[in-house]
Amino acid sequence: MINKELQKRILSALIILPVALFFIIKGTYFFNFFLLICLFVSIYEWHYMSQKKEYKIPGIIFLILSFYTAYYFRNEFYGDYLYFIMILFICVFTDIGGYVFGKFFKGPKLTKISPKKTYSGVIGGYVFSIIFITLFFNHFDFVSEITNIETTAQELSFNNFIFTIFVSTVSQFGDIVVSYFKRKSKIKDTGKIIPGHGGLLDRIDGIIFAYPATYLIYKIFS
Repeated sequence: MINKELQKRILSALIILPVALFFIIKGTYFFNFFLLICLFVSIYEWHYMSQKKEYKIPGIIFLILSFYTAYYFRNEFYGDYLYFIMILFICVFTDIGGYVFGKFFKGPKLTKISPKKTYSGVIGGYVFSIIFITLFFNHFDFVSEITNIETTAQELSFNNFIFTIFVSTVSQFGDIVVSYFKRKSKIKDTGKIIPGHGGLLDRIDGIIFAYPATYLIYKIFS
């Protein structure tokens, strides 16, 4: 029997994901408007969390830089949004895998900072993200047709596997970091905008770390 919290999470995801994909695929001012709204909501939630703490301004600066890197991957990186979609969905499936494995297998807690985070959840995050990226490249021709992406990346290479592990790791790290600041602020969720998930930052905690980390690696090795 699915509990009410999980029902809310599933329903919210079924509504939010298609909306987000619409703006991502449409691009141009549609995507920029969507990204700007998400940035403003994130900054508001961070302001609510941090109040007069010393890390308030650095957090706002980080969010601005993070959203800039998301903008970069959608609008400027290789002229298409393949990697933007890849990073986004690796984070999404990492989160889903962590939730499913954590609920099903339970086991030892990973850290006191995030009480719901378990070692089994970490493994689940890797498993689900690898499954997603494998299916993505196995059905790449279909993905190309429905998204109009033109690229030569048509197979799951070792580099893409390492890329997936890297993004999944950063995403899980971001989850823990945001949980740490929530504990310091003595709050359970960053907001109430998304039923079953809490605030926007609760939903994108891993994503806001994944884009800048990937951007940094790209700039270092390119």
